[in-house]
Amino acid sequence: MIIAAIDIGSNAARLLINEVKIQNGKPEFIKLNLLRIPLRLGMDVFTLGKIGEERQKMVIDSMKIFSDLMKIYKVEHLRACATSAMRDAANGQEIIKKVKESSGIDIEIISGDEEATLIYENHVAEGLDKDFAYLYVDVGGGSTELTFYENGKMVYERSFNIGTIRLLNDLVSEDNWKEMKEEIRKNINSKKPIVAIGSGGNINKAFSMSKTKDGKPMSATYLKKIYKEINALTVDERMSKYNLRQDRADVLGHALKIYNNVMTWSEISRIFVPKISVADGLIHNIYDRVKGKK
Repeated sequence: MIIAAIDIGSNAARLLINEVKIQNGKPEFIKLNLLRIPLRLGMDVFTLGKIGEERQKMVIDSMKIFSDLMKIYKVEHLRACATSAMRDAANGQEIIKKVKESSGIDIEIISGDEEATLIYENHVAEGLDKDFAYLYVDVGGGSTELTFYENGKMVYERSFNIGTIRLLNDLVSEDNWKEMKEEIRKNINSKKPIVAIGSGGNINKAFSMSKTKDGKPMSATYLKKIYKEINALTVDERMSKYNLRQDRADVLGHALKIYNNVMTWSEISRIFVPKISVADGLIHNIYDRVKGKK
């Protein structure tokens, strides 16, 4: 079975194509292709309230490319979702209609809570030690999703309008931070030790920079250290020193600030960084639906 997921975020759009094979009675998800296009819709939406003509064209052209690629791979099932930027854009529905007309792709706008739930669709928690509680932290361009699990069950989820593109444009207020801090202090508590699970391109980049072995947690101490180092450099210096693309170099520091605040306020000292994303969650979600599990 060939499944595709499209995730249109505030920073980038991703097309993930997976083949699902059954091995020993269990589905195995094999990545065939991942294409990422830095649309940066949030740069328009969070400052102008809508997506400008240039980025509208980028969205429509990108979806045409995605559509053609899916035809080549003979994709059987697709789900395309848009998150924070498209949610907030005054002309979001208009663009969705144009995409449908030009490429045949149906885009659905999902809520922040559903975005948080999709991260859990990766089933990462199933293989984790039940002696711990887990806080999933997904940092995007427009929002941060927190999902807290204890004893294998979700006990809290919340989406905050704090994201890297909003921070880049100085659109996150002290009240926004205060609300997040109060929510974390009130809701992220357990008698068990709590560890974090991070997702998103920025935490994956920080993880690779840390030289931490796959499957091992990255320390909060390292995150604070690399945040200070990144913040002391210009965007050009970050690109040169850490071999970063510009659209990663200008937001990485903002992402690390979010992770550091979340981990400090929840008193978490370690974060696991499995290679999961909203797109991966969508793939699992589609598979479960096709197999009638939902």
